[in-house]
Amino acid sequence: MYPKADVPVLQMSMPDLAPEHLFEIGRRLAPLRDEGILIMGSGFMTHGLPFVHEYWDGRAGAPEWSMEFDRWAAETLERGDLDALFDFRDRAPGMPYAHPTVEHFAPLFVALGAATDPSQAPKFTIEGYWLGLAKRSFEVR
Repeated sequence: MYPKADVPVLQMSMPDLAPEHLFEIGRRLAPLRDEGILIMGSGFMTHGLPFVHEYWDGRAGAPEWSMEFDRWAAETLERGDLDALFDFRDRAPGMPYAHPTVEHFAPLFVALGAATDPSQAPKFTIEGYWLGLAKRSFEVR
């Protein structure tokens, strides 16, 4: 993104993994956007590493749970259904395989909270799978 590597970066720890709390943190960080600060969260859309051993040798595609979770997340984000996203542990198909632990999905809530309108449909910038894991990335403004 920045070939000269002249962009300061500050990595933050999350105080917990509660979606609503992380969303509120994002809301509090949102004014920084007016100062030209990019707020981003990182992590794969699915992160079930214990369950993708058959993909380590280059097998194409992805397990059903990874595709189902990815599809659900994309559709839920497109609808702007924050309540469903907050309740992903109970509503998303493919759990707990998609996220045996949720620290790789949780940054999504900070980024959504920092968006001008988190109910706005995102622009999906990266799609597909790597080692059976969904690498979907998106942008919201």
